Amino acid sequence: MADSLVGEIIACHECDNFHYYKLIPVGTKAHCLHCGNILYRHIPDSINRSLALYFAALLLFIIANVFPFLSLELGGRVVENILLSSSWAMYKMGMGELGALIVLTSILFPFIVIVGMLYLLVPARMGIAAPFMAQVYRIVNAIVPWSLVGVYMLGVLIAIVKLQDLANVITGPSLIALSILLIVYTAARASFDPHALWSLTEHSSSGISSDDIANHKILNCHTCGFLHRHEDKHQHCSRCASPLHHRKHNSIETTWALLASAVVLLIPANIYPVMTVIRFGRGEPSTILSGVLHLIESGMWGLAMIVFVASIVVPVMKLIILSFLLISVHKKSIWRPRDRTLLYRATEVVGAWSMVDIFLVGLLSSLVSLDALSTIRPGIGAIFFAGVVVITMFAAHSFDPRLIWDNAKEEGQ
Repeated sequence: MADSLVGEIIACHECDNFHYYKLIPVGTKAHCLHCGNILYRHIPDSINRSLALYFAALLLFIIANVFPFLSLELGGRVVENILLSSSWAMYKMGMGELGALIVLTSILFPFIVIVGMLYLLVPARMGIAAPFMAQVYRIVNAIVPWSLVGVYMLGVLIAIVKLQDLANVITGPSLIALSILLIVYTAARASFDPHALWSLTEHSSSGISSDDIANHKILNCHTCGFLHRHEDKHQHCSRCASPLHHRKHNSIETTWALLASAVVLLIPANIYPVMTVIRFGRGEPSTILSGVLHLIESGMWGLAMIVFVASIVVPVMKLIILSFLLISVHKKSIWRPRDRTLLYRATEVVGAWSMVDIFLVGLLSSLVSLDALSTIRPGIGAIFFAGVVVITMFAAHSFDPRLIWDNAKEEGQ
């Protein structure tokens, strides 16, 4: 950040605790004294570094979507696969919902993030703000949690291991490009300092006083971190135009409704088969749990543990943790608010990894389509399970962690 920010008041997004900005050494992070959340980082030459990485990511993304991805060879027949094949296979098999979800989270959303960041960073490199910078940044910021390149790669690795006993798996240049893309994309996100971008605008929170904070007259923008005086019920951020709120509107009610929906969907997701393996004309339906047991019987304990944790443990624990947090807020509990915030943070981080099962079903269905020899078809359980994953992700985003700290602050913690 620029030295001009020294002494400016900033607010933590997870507990609403206020701090004064101070210079920190290069490569270090400033954490909130209350909840431990990262407030800001000192990234030198952030614009140039992230710009170079996003250009490299765009090139790798094009390669990953043009060239062959995976191929399967069995009995002299070869099935070639590109990155789009798994979502197209879902559509052709009558599961367009799964196909749309796969293409959005593995292709379209990462592409929008990369192109959107380049749109913002190229003018920033020249010292100017891009036209409609606020709107583009809001779109990118909203879809970053849904850009699941890392989860897709895990699904690819699991698919390769599972297919090795069935046929000869041939990796294409697209898979190599996607592997490098994951590293470059992650590095680009880590190298970006949003404050370097917003410093191109003339907005400053320096007008906020300690009296405003003491009287709870401050609204913190969760998109760009800009602080405002609370003047109107329907305020918008003057810097990025995002809606402002003291607390997320109907956060508790919305989260409870989403959790209830996820619990209902979780039952058929585990009862119905997620895919059916057909060999020489005979079908063999497989649920999530039976798939894990099959991996164990095949001696793939490590792989079985990954699938079990991602597909069963994570969704169930996410429901339990979010329910616990909602109950603790309803009871106005002051018990260990920092630990409860850490639990919430964990649900945000691990929740998307349950999508690995959906990606796996899509990959196997597109690759194993050898008619009478061997075919894998998606099952109705996959749709229910995808619903559970998506709804629990929305539930985590709808919960406002600042509610955890409201009662703790009243008790002086």
